[in-house]
Amino acid sequence: MPTAKATAKAENQAAVAADARPTACLALADGTLFYGTGFGAPGETVAELCFNTAMTGYQEIMTDPSYAGQIVTFTFPHIGNTGTTAEDDESSAPMAEGMVVKWLPGAASNWRAVENLNQWLARNGRIAIGGVDTRRLTRAIRRQGAPHVALRHDPEGRFDLEALVARARAFRGLEGLDLAREVTCAQSYRWDEMRWAWPDGYRRRATPGHKVVAIDYGAKRNILRSLASAGCDVTVLPATATAQEVLAHKPAGVFLSNGPGDPAATGEYAVPMIRALLERDLPIFGICLGHQMLALALGARTVKMNHGHHGANHPVKDLRSGKVEITSMNHGFAVDSQSLPEGVEETHVSLFDGSNCGIALTGRPVFSVQYHPEASPGPMDSYYLFQDFVEAIEKIA
Repeated sequence: MPTAKATAKAENQAAVAADARPTACLALADGTLFYGTGFGAPGETVAELCFNTAMTGYQEIMTDPSYAGQIVTFTFPHIGNTGTTAEDDESSAPMAEGMVVKWLPGAASNWRAVENLNQWLARNGRIAIGGVDTRRLTRAIRRQGAPHVALRHDPEGRFDLEALVARARAFRGLEGLDLAREVTCAQSYRWDEMRWAWPDGYRRRATPGHKVVAIDYGAKRNILRSLASAGCDVTVLPATATAQEVLAHKPAGVFLSNGPGDPAATGEYAVPMIRALLERDLPIFGICLGHQMLALALGARTVKMNHGHHGANHPVKDLRSGKVEITSMNHGFAVDSQSLPEGVEETHVSLFDGSNCGIALTGRPVFSVQYHPEASPGPMDSYYLFQDFVEAIEKIA
């Protein structure tokens, strides 16, 4: 017969084991499993897995429409320390499917914080897992490419592992997938909010600006703010807008936004529209997916990258000036520089892997970049691009 002391010890060990039971599981399509502690909303989702090396901006990353269809692994361990605030949202709700972190987020410590990260994720129905060896996971992503995964958060720790792996294997992936239709605006609208500035925060444009139409393939709010701050009167149109609908606004320039998914799939309807605009003497500026859309319209092609570029410390060289910019990136597809036709100049390249990061049409005010100048990683290394766009408009006006 066990003694009362032995029984109490056994019960205590059982309680500790129950408390330590994993409440979240990340299953890769190759059968690899990562266990951890779930936070945010309970549930299950499937997606492509990527990693982001940024040390700040987790809320902006999670609300960036370019992350639709993806779960983000954060390589920096201190995620959630500054809490969340609606001022930092890049869209109306989180677009990334979920997040993976090393350490569970603690109490928010920032004067701007309104909610902690756990509350914000739960309220928005997004799943997260903490306690994961993110270094090991990142190495797996780099080695095998962005894997298809299933993520489950169950507070009771119940997992059907075979079903999770099967769901990951059944995920169709992002190739051939047009996600711009899913994240674009439902109808056109005007934008006049400018970049955040102390002490007033976000201010509105009070003076007339250059009429610019922005095509929303998944536009980040700070891109629109940057256009407004640079002197633009912005009208946003859905991704499926036709050239006739764009020209009906009599724009002085056209902006092509960032967005998610396979550029070749979005190009089915976007490329004919852009080619029609190229017949006019209009300044055109593109960022990220907009860069890829412009390249396709000019006759180049895009390719799926092994694991993409996701971070806020990516060095990019401007081939025209020789300057190096520290940039923010988020893309899993890239323009194939070898496919650029005559008359299209490669203007920027990644110093990490030499991939294309910018193009310009020779002799025309038409240009684009793969990275995100509005994200202020430098912090102002790339803001000149918005000014170049406005200067091009003013030369034609």
